[in-house]
Amino acid sequence: MARRTLAAAFALAAGAAAALVVPSSGAEAAPPGDSDVTAVLFEWDFASVAGACTDQLAPAGYGSVQVSPPQEHIAGEQWWTSYQPVSHKIAGRLGDRDAFKSMVDTCHAAGVKVIADSVINHMAAGAGTGTGGTEYQKYEYPGLYSGADMDDCRDEITDYGDRANVQNCELVGLADVDTGEDHVRTAIAAYLDDLRSLGVDGFRIDASKHMPAEDLEAIKAELSDPGVYWKHEAIHGAGEAVSPDEYLGSGDVQEFRYGRGLKDAFGGGNLAGLQNYGEGFMESGKSAVFVANHDTERGGDTLSYKDGASYTLAHVFMLAWPYGSPDVHSGYEFSDEDAGPPGGGSVSACNSDGWSCQHAWPEISSMVGFRNEAGDTAVSDWWDNGGGQIAFGRGDKAFVAINHEEGELDHTFQTSLAAGEYCDVQSGDPITVDDSGQFTATLGAHTALALHTGKRSC
Repeated sequence: MARRTLAAAFALAAGAAAALVVPSSGAEAAPPGDSDVTAVLFEWDFASVAGACTDQLAPAGYGSVQVSPPQEHIAGEQWWTSYQPVSHKIAGRLGDRDAFKSMVDTCHAAGVKVIADSVINHMAAGAGTGTGGTEYQKYEYPGLYSGADMDDCRDEITDYGDRANVQNCELVGLADVDTGEDHVRTAIAAYLDDLRSLGVDGFRIDASKHMPAEDLEAIKAELSDPGVYWKHEAIHGAGEAVSPDEYLGSGDVQEFRYGRGLKDAFGGGNLAGLQNYGEGFMESGKSAVFVANHDTERGGDTLSYKDGASYTLAHVFMLAWPYGSPDVHSGYEFSDEDAGPPGGGSVSACNSDGWSCQHAWPEISSMVGFRNEAGDTAVSDWWDNGGGQIAFGRGDKAFVAINHEEGELDHTFQTSLAAGEYCDVQSGDPITVDDSGQFTATLGAHTALALHTGKRSC
């Protein structure tokens, strides 16, 4: 679920990562293509997304970009206004229909697919005029829904142990749409088909947990392309009535326990415990994973850009480790958790006006090529010091070492790489692997080293 007001922060149950051998098969939790890595350009306007596809995402090897909700929403500067729709017109603060279409075409020309964050569980509360000129009031959205489409429950959700309360009542007071009705299903399918007609390759379904899985399956069956990629937001909560894996029948599911576990490990825990990371989670090929997203970085459930090296190194691990399909969240700096995007979403330059551009940080962006090169090759040559220093390979394709301790790591590493020179994509320094697959290197405190066969020379 997305945070929409200051009072809308729900506690997420802590998820501990257990140990299991991670499947060596490649992740499928992404639209078909050569790369399963998605850059989530949170609250970037569409013109800025188009520029990033051409200048940053395609050169780095990202397969997809996820854009914030494009539909008309309530007026206001806060980021969560994007998650309070008033119609299905493409008329939000991030750009109109023409800007959206131009962005999709530009990203496609660069070889980057487009995922649209889609808010279909609810409509806005209150009354007013939307960003596209639509006048609305709660339960009345002209030409789309009326009170009869949202009268199952008009109380706020209070009990996550009660399935009916979670899926029929109102998420933080927003008008809950009855997805069991034929009219509603048809309206939602028409909206998603409209986005598809503009070239969208897939959808993140916001607040899936608050809609019955069978309703979403029925909506997807109405689409002109029922096989289109879906990624569900369904947050795991221990002991709750609704389980994320219920939604695997209509798409992949975001595995929130993954990011929580990385916070535990890189936020002060033991990296050596990551050796079999993924046990107890959903299957790798159906899981979308992240270090942080827009909700969790504000709520503290995961690491955020404010955590410095812990945050960066967690991304290095995620992009090197063969579990799930990674989302790299890229947003803006904030002190006010409700603050909307600088300049209304216009990004003139990274690391300017508060735009943090995590997707373009060299330590992170360089690992996209690493992941693409490693493909579905299994983990090999694991090493750790029992604490915050680890290393592992991806067979004869790649090798990574992470030092998340205060002192240097000076070590001779055993790999399965062929002999020869490689470029450490983290530092840009050359590394020579000998005939036995070994190399010696020194890693500074809180740094990483990464080699892969796609980058043999610096």
